[in-house]
Amino acid sequence: MGVKHHIADEFLMAYSAGILPEAFNVVVAAHVSLSDDSRARLGAYDTVGGAVLDTLEPAEMSGGALAATLARIKGSGPVDRNAQPRPAPSVLPAPVRDYVGGDLDAVAWRKIGGGVKQAILPTQDGARVRLLYIPSGMAMPDHSHGGTEMTLVLQGAYRDDDGEYHRGDIEVADEEVHHTPVAIGAQDCICLTASDARLRFTSMLPRLAQPFLRI
Repeated sequence: MGVKHHIADEFLMAYSAGILPEAFNVVVAAHVSLSDDSRARLGAYDTVGGAVLDTLEPAEMSGGALAATLARIKGSGPVDRNAQPRPAPSVLPAPVRDYVGGDLDAVAWRKIGGGVKQAILPTQDGARVRLLYIPSGMAMPDHSHGGTEMTLVLQGAYRDDDGEYHRGDIEVADEEVHHTPVAIGAQDCICLTASDARLRFTSMLPRLAQPFLRI
């Protein structure tokens, strides 16, 4: 099943311009690696940005910039034509593996109840990004949002009032969105989620646990 829910242009433009918080950068980069449509649109914005740079006054480079670049190229070594075939595709896209230090087996999961697990990735800028593991059939607590929440599906699927989301699909929720995501399908759901404000849970128990879970 191909990607059906793509990131909005406003976030692609902000990502291209380098003005998104790091947590959201991780989610957008992972989504772009899985979505041909979003990758093509990002390329167009990068091209526009390059054209704008061409109109600026040139900046002087450091004296050792050329030598350092040539050294890196030389150090990359020749292509190994006898290299082993590439391994099977990972659940985690490359931008996420860079933060985790590997694929799923390297994730430092923390149980948060009901079979649900999370792993908060190290980022700056106040916003947080985390991996969420949700068993199939499990509903997340009913909640709204104090800011922006960006969720990318990496494995399995989930459903809420706005539709179904499968691998590569991304959902952006703001203060006006109130939902209860439910993991569906044969596989357990793994999502990458970034948020810049606390969630607003309807029930008391999630609100009490919220400070400890950093949600």
